[in-house]
Order: sequence, then structure tokens, then C-alpha cells
Amino acid sequence: MKKNNSNKIINKIKKIRSQNNENWMSLLKLAFKHAPKDAKKILNRISNQDKKITKLVKKLSK
Repeated sequence: MKKNNSNKIINKIKKIRSQNNENWMSLLKLAFKHAPKDAKKILNRISNQDKKITKLVKKLSK
């Protein structure tokens, strides 16, 4: 794959991830507004899974 084409794809991914992050934050605000205790529990589970992913990525990047 050519570098220029790779950059176009990366830029598209960046734009989509940015939009998705906005959606994620809106959902997070809504959850904490209407069910803060449940939202905290779910967010904690997400955080724990993210930590597992981070550990695996570190293994790959060594």
C-alpha cells in the first residue's frame, strides 16, 4: 500500500474515531445523569477490560 493511500485511510479512521468519542461522551453523560451508580459500575468494568488490553499491547510491542 502506498504511503499516500495509507495516510488517507489513517485520516478517515481519525475522523471516525473522533466522532465516536463524541458519541461515547454523550452516552456517558446521559448514563451518569439518569443512573449514576449503574454507570459507575459499568465504567469500572470497561476500565478493567481496557487495562487487560493495555497489558496485551505492551507484550506485543516489546
